[in-house]
Amino acid sequence: MRVAGQCLVGAGLLAGRTDRHAFIWQGVNAVITLDLTRSLWLWAAALALALLMVIPLAGWISAVAALVVVIAVIVAWIRAGYRFARQGQQLVLADPATLPAATYRQPVVLVCGDGLADLFGKVPAEQLALRTTSLGCYVRVPALDQLSTISNGLQALRPHWRGQLSVMLVTNPGEHTDAAELAGRVRAFCHQIAVVRERGIGLPLMLVSYVQAAKDKARSEHTWFSWEDAQPHPLVREAGACTRLTDWQRQTADSATCAARLCRSVQVSSAATWLKATLLPHFEAREANYPRVCAINLVPVLPQALAGNLWQQWLCERAGLSTAGQPVGEGSAGLPFPDPLLNLLPLNTSRSPILRASVTAWWLFVVTGVVALASSAWQNNLLLRQVTDDLRRYASIPMAERRDQPPFALREDALTVLRQDAMRLDNYYRQGEPLALGLGLYRGERLRLPLLATIASHRQPPEPPTLAKTPDPVRLDSLSLFSTGSAELKAGSTKVLINALVNIKAQPGWLIVIAGHTDVTGSPEHNLELSRARAASVRDWMQRMGGYR
Repeated sequence: MRVAGQCLVGAGLLAGRTDRHAFIWQGVNAVITLDLTRSLWLWAAALALALLMVIPLAGWISAVAALVVVIAVIVAWIRAGYRFARQGQQLVLADPATLPAATYRQPVVLVCGDGLADLFGKVPAEQLALRTTSLGCYVRVPALDQLSTISNGLQALRPHWRGQLSVMLVTNPGEHTDAAELAGRVRAFCHQIAVVRERGIGLPLMLVSYVQAAKDKARSEHTWFSWEDAQPHPLVREAGACTRLTDWQRQTADSATCAARLCRSVQVSSAATWLKATLLPHFEAREANYPRVCAINLVPVLPQALAGNLWQQWLCERAGLSTAGQPVGEGSAGLPFPDPLLNLLPLNTSRSPILRASVTAWWLFVVTGVVALASSAWQNNLLLRQVTDDLRRYASIPMAERRDQPPFALREDALTVLRQDAMRLDNYYRQGEPLALGLGLYRGERLRLPLLATIASHRQPPEPPTLAKTPDPVRLDSLSLFSTGSAELKAGSTKVLINALVNIKAQPGWLIVIAGHTDVTGSPEHNLELSRARAASVRDWMQRMGGYR
């Protein structure tokens, strides 16, 4: 009894390490329904197109990018349909009606390893065999390399089962004769577990071993010895009750039953020591794959037992016990399922595919929003930098005193740029800023009024005064107009006066000054009077003919 207790304590401590390893988070990148997958692709495409509207790109670049997004969504839509159809077709049920409904909420255990024929019966390997009990559903995995395929297929048929899936590795020492081969199988199983968990599926692990032991009347095949929750001693689960091993040994009414239970305790302790020495080291190398529950069941007959198996070798080497009388490969009774242990497997039925898809859609929206905000902030910085640089350039040019100086042309060019900036900011003020500058980050309004004030304060140097051009006088031949010593117009002078009048009317706004011209003979006083009289005659004629005053 003391030896058994020590062995059981050691095995219990080893199995109890599972509580110190964080259970793999069941992320949002898991398999969801086909409709939700396609909806996520459409949502991602809509966000990408919205992002193209926010990010200022050249027209042809935006068109090409939008075309690429549309093509990518179409390809993803088709591939998702093919993938889900292929996953669903990979599972061929022996009886399709035996698969529980989508609302089934009990644990769904993928069973790998030994004794599959004794657990599920003779079912062809290409068909999916399962057994449903009141506490859970067991699904056969014919080969270790099919674990990922069957897991994906079940999730394609029953997406809501993702949080209910777990895996059970059955390792019976009586069915193996080569320890190295068994170690290779365990390592291959750990690799398959890692492949499935890379897709965000927790898939808690339960390690079960069926050990053939001597027959006794007190034995029940529904008695399970388990290690879980860091318990230093194994727990005994029998007839719906869970007790410690020491209490179970004392719960007897007669000495024969007590002796039988003591013998079974020693056998369980030996099996636990074998598991600790042979199997658990391979799981220790991969802590995430460490079994959450380890359980042993003592059966009177192991149908697939081999002669000279590892269990017999271990008993002979460690205890010197002979197993010549132990039956090998006899009987056809099946092995019991570990229903009492299913409540130890964690379930995560609250994270529905809709919730996971919603979380994924939310993160896509967050990433798109961050990119859009970053682009808007960058474009606003560029706008501020551009307008500020234009203002600095204008202010750095000295004012010219004359228009022919070089600073005048430079200042006018800078003013033209400022007017373009002002027109741009004024359009944003009146019609609203574009999406590339919006999203609550627009900062051009604080520059609009200072920019308009700078333009309004601009002054040009005065233009140089222009000198009025003195018109050439219209000269008339006095001899063709007047007779010598006379101030009366000749009869043939009308043509000459009309030509002069036409020249005067071609220059509107002129002040008409008529200066007379006298003859070369006579006294100066007489000639002055004659000149005035002749000028008056011409004036009077023009007033009569042209309406001049």
